[in-house]
Amino acid sequence: MATVILVRHGRTTANATGLLAGRAVGVRLDQLGRDQAALTGDRLAAVPVVGVVSSPLERCQQTAQLILDRQAGTPYAPIDPDLTECDYGQWQGRTLSDLATEDLWPVVQLQPSAVVFPGGESMAAMQSRSVAAIRRHDAAFEAEFGPGAVWVAVSHGDIIKSILADALGMHLDLFQRINVGPASVSIVRYGASRPSVYATNTDAGDLSWLSNGMPSGDAPVGGGAGQKAPCTACA
Repeated sequence: MATVILVRHGRTTANATGLLAGRAVGVRLDQLGRDQAALTGDRLAAVPVVGVVSSPLERCQQTAQLILDRQAGTPYAPIDPDLTECDYGQWQGRTLSDLATEDLWPVVQLQPSAVVFPGGESMAAMQSRSVAAIRRHDAAFEAEFGPGAVWVAVSHGDIIKSILADALGMHLDLFQRINVGPASVSIVRYGASRPSVYATNTDAGDLSWLSNGMPSGDAPVGGGAGQKAPCTACA
C-alpha cells in the first residue's frame, strides 16, 4: 500500500493561550507555528509526495501550503472535511484550565470511547470518520500512483492520535497515551494484512529515506536492518 505522513498543524494563537479552538474560524498559526510548519516542509522537501490532503480549517491549510511550497512538483491538494477537528460542541472556545473542572474531563482522559461532547460529536465518531478518510485516500493514491506512493495528511492532534491508535491496534480508551505535537510527523503504511507504524510525533530528522520506497510483506523477525542511512557526502 501507499505510505501516509500524518502532520499536525503548527502552533496557533489558541494553542499558545490554552484555548480549545475546535472548529472556530479565524484560528491561525502564530509565528512559532509558521516556523514549525516551515521546518516540517523542509524535512519533507526531499520526499516527492503525490498529495497533500488537509483539514478545511485555516491552521491546517496554512501548514499544508508551507509543505506544498517546498515540493519540487505540484502534488494533488484536496480539502477533506472528514479530517477536520473534533466537534467539541459547548466546550469549544473555553480554556483547558476551565474544562478540567468539568465532570466529563476525567472521562475524556480515561474512557474517551464513552465521551459525547455536549452539543457536539462523540470521540468514537471522530475516530471512525478520520480513519475511514485516511484509508480511503490511501487506497486512491495507491491505485493511481502505485504502492510506492507517499502522501501527506494535515490534521489535528486528537484526529491524528485516533488514527495512530487504530493503526497500532489500540483501543480508543488508550489513545491519550499517544502524544502528537504541533507540526509533528508520524508515518503509517497500510499493508495487506495490517498497518505498520514507522514513526510517531517526530519534529526533526532526515526523511529522505521515504523516497526510496518502503518494504512490503511480513514484518522482519528480530526487527530487520532498518532504513538506509542518508548519504551525507552526496550533497
